[in-house]
Amino acid sequence: MAMTIHVDIVSAEKELYSGLVEMVFAPAREGEVGIAPRHAPLMTTLRPGEVRLQLPGGEEESIYVSGGILEVQPHIVTILSDTAVRAEELDEAAALEAKKRAEEAIEKREAEMDIAKAQAELAEAIAQLHAIQRLRKRAK
Repeated sequence: MAMTIHVDIVSAEKELYSGLVEMVFAPAREGEVGIAPRHAPLMTTLRPGEVRLQLPGGEEESIYVSGGILEVQPHIVTILSDTAVRAEELDEAAALEAKKRAEEAIEKREAEMDIAKAQAELAEAIAQLHAIQRLRKRAK
């Protein structure tokens, strides 16, 4: 039997995942990280993107996070995010509309704070669209 590590993924609204996995891939601030059982302790921030969980038996589960914090201990991984959604529940039309609004706000360049907020919203919308595309590719 393959070794496993316990993972908890929690958003502000609810717990999305709690269980054993063989591997975790997460969008850390400096690039994607892979976490296997008995990984060295680590704490880092996450950027918007897809957290992929390799489940025992070969299945994979994807959860979109809007950013957050990743904490790794030898036998447990904890991900805390303001927003976390199972990838199959993402709304592509809403993500495309958010992307369009953010791009328009950046183009108008009205105020520095508005531009920073629009850039963050654009990054989040693009990350959601990437998660949707990856899920479609895996389903084929």
